[in-house]
Amino acid sequence: MTIALIRRGSALLATAALITTAAFVLPSSATPTKDSQTGSPQATARGTGGAVSSVDANASRVGREVLRKGGNATDAAVAMASTLGVTEPYSAGIGGGGYFVHYDAKTGNVETIDGRETAPAAMPNDAFIDPNTGKPFKFTPELVTSGVSVGVPGTLATWQEALNKWGSLSLDKALKPSSELARKGFVVDKTFNGQTADNAKRFAAFPSTSKLYLSSGQPAVVGSVQRNPDLANTLDLIRKHGTKAFYRGAIADEIAKTVQEPPKSADTTLPVPKGFMTAKDIADYAVKDQAATKVNYRGLDVYGMAPSSSGGTTVGESLNILENYRLSGADMARTLHLYLEASALAFADRGAYVGDPAYADVPTKTLLSQKFADSRGCKIDPTKASTKPLAAGALDGDGCSTAAHEEKPDTENVSTTHLSVVDKWGNAVAYTLTIEQTGGSGMVVPGRGFLLNNELTDFTAVYDAKDPNRIQPGKRPRSSMSPTIVTKDGKVKLVVGSPGGSTIITTVLQILVNRFDAGMSLPQAIAAPRASQRNTVSVSAEPEFITMFKDALAPYGHTLVPSGDQFTSAAEIGAAAGIEVDAQGRMTAAAEPVRRGGGTAEVVCPIDQKRNCR
Repeated sequence: MTIALIRRGSALLATAALITTAAFVLPSSATPTKDSQTGSPQATARGTGGAVSSVDANASRVGREVLRKGGNATDAAVAMASTLGVTEPYSAGIGGGGYFVHYDAKTGNVETIDGRETAPAAMPNDAFIDPNTGKPFKFTPELVTSGVSVGVPGTLATWQEALNKWGSLSLDKALKPSSELARKGFVVDKTFNGQTADNAKRFAAFPSTSKLYLSSGQPAVVGSVQRNPDLANTLDLIRKHGTKAFYRGAIADEIAKTVQEPPKSADTTLPVPKGFMTAKDIADYAVKDQAATKVNYRGLDVYGMAPSSSGGTTVGESLNILENYRLSGADMARTLHLYLEASALAFADRGAYVGDPAYADVPTKTLLSQKFADSRGCKIDPTKASTKPLAAGALDGDGCSTAAHEEKPDTENVSTTHLSVVDKWGNAVAYTLTIEQTGGSGMVVPGRGFLLNNELTDFTAVYDAKDPNRIQPGKRPRSSMSPTIVTKDGKVKLVVGSPGGSTIITTVLQILVNRFDAGMSLPQAIAAPRASQRNTVSVSAEPEFITMFKDALAPYGHTLVPSGDQFTSAAEIGAAAGIEVDAQGRMTAAAEPVRRGGGTAEVVCPIDQKRNCR
C-alpha cells in the first residue's frame, strides 16, 4: 500500500542502533503510539481468547469485538475488511478484490478463496495501447486513472463465500459495524490526510470523488471527522438484499456506466481512458475456491495463495531454496545475502511462468517442488551476489539451466491492506485485499461512496502470446498478494501478510526468515528494516536497512538503493500484520510500530488482565 507523506517515526531508527551483523536483536518494546487525535494503536498485544491485527485501530477493535461476542475468525475477518473499506478506502473496499486464506482448527485443512478482479469480456488484447498514437498509454496518469484499468470487483463475493463456508454470522450482521462507522465517521489521521494530498489532482478530476474527499477543496485535516453516508447507504442496501444488490441491478449498472463513461469534471487535464466493463460482466463474476500452496520449511508447513496470485509460489520457492542453508541471526549479513539471492531466483520464475491458470499453463507443482528449488540453488554463490536480472529456470527437471526470458517492467502498485485473525477455537484467517494504487482508479461511483480499483494495470501492458500475464478477456491479472498461514504439527503457528505490490512477497518472506531463522520474536520480525530483491540490478531497501547493512553487504556485491514509488515520497516497504500462537495457545498479535503511522493489534483476553476473561 502506498504510504502517506508523514514524518517518519524514530522507532526504526532507534532499533537500528541495536542491530549488528553479529546478532540481529530488536527490543520488543519498540511500539510508538499516536496521540488522542489520531487514535491510539498498539503494535503488540498478548493474550488468549482470540487475536486480530491490522493497520487500522477501528478495524482491529471491530474484529476483537466480534471475537469477544462469540464470532469466529471468518466473522471477524469480514467485519474487519468491511471496516477497512470505510477507514482505509484508498486501499480496500467493495470496489476491489483480494485473497482469503482459512485454517480450520477441527480438520487442520487450509483452504483459500480467490476473489481477484477480472477483465471485462469485451476487453481487447490491445486495451492499453493508445489508439491515437499506437503506443502504450503512459502508466501515469493515463492507466492508473482510467476506466480501462478497472477490473470486475470480487470483494463482496469473497465475503459472502467465506461466511457461507466458515462463518457463523450473516452478511447483514458482519457489515453492521462498518455501516455504522461510515455514517458516524472516523477521525482523520496523518496517513489518511497524506494519502488524500498525494491524490488530490486525481480526485479533483471527478466530482463524485472530490465531493467526498476534497469537500473544502483540500484534504480533510488531521483530527477532523470523515463521514461517508453514501457508503453507509450502500452497505445497508447490501445488508438488506445481499450481494445481488451489488452484482445485479442499479449498482451494477452504475459501476458499468462509471467505467465506460468516467464521470470526470469538465476542466480536468487528465485523459481518463474509457473502459469496457458491462453490467453483465459484473453479474457473471464468481470467486474461485482452490487449494492452498504448501511447502515445508524447517519442519513447519507454510500455506499460501495459489495462482492467480504469485505469492504462494514465489514465497514457497524461495523458502525451498533457503531450506538448503543454515541461516541465523549470528551472521545476519550472510542470512540476508542468501535471502536476497533466493528471492531473485524465485522472481525470475514468477515472471516467466505465473499468471491466471485458467488462461496460462502455470507449473505450480514444479515451482513448489524441492527438487526444482534444489536445482535452482546452483545459481547461488554463498559469497557473492549474482548478476541480475537472472533468467528463469528451465522446467525440464534441471532448474540450473535457464529458459529464454525477456524482462518486463513491474507495474503492480502498492496500495493494499492485510488483516490477520485467530479465534479462541484456533481457526485462523489471513486476508489481503486491495483496490491497487492508493485511491484505486480515483473514481468514486456517484452516489455510492466507494472507489473503483485500477487492478488491471497488473497485466503486462503490451500483449505477448508467450507471457502468462498477457491481457485477455475475463482473465485475472497476476498478483503478489501473499496471505500466509504457518502450521506446526497440524496446529496454527503463525498468520501473516502485508500490502506493498510485488514487495508483498519479499516482506512476507523476510518476516518468515527473521522469525524462524534469525531468532526474532514476531513483533521484532515485523519491525525490522526491510529490503526487497525482485530480480533487479539493485536491491530496493528502506533507509534504515541501508544504514545498518550497506557496509556488511558490500563484500557480497549487493547494491542498495532507497525504496519508494513514483506516487509518493514514502520509503517504507510493506505494512504487515501477524499473529503467532504458542504451544499453550497463547497469542501474540503484532502490527507495524511505525510504517503507515503504526498498526493495531488486539487480543480478547490480555495476558496481564487480572479479572476472569472469556
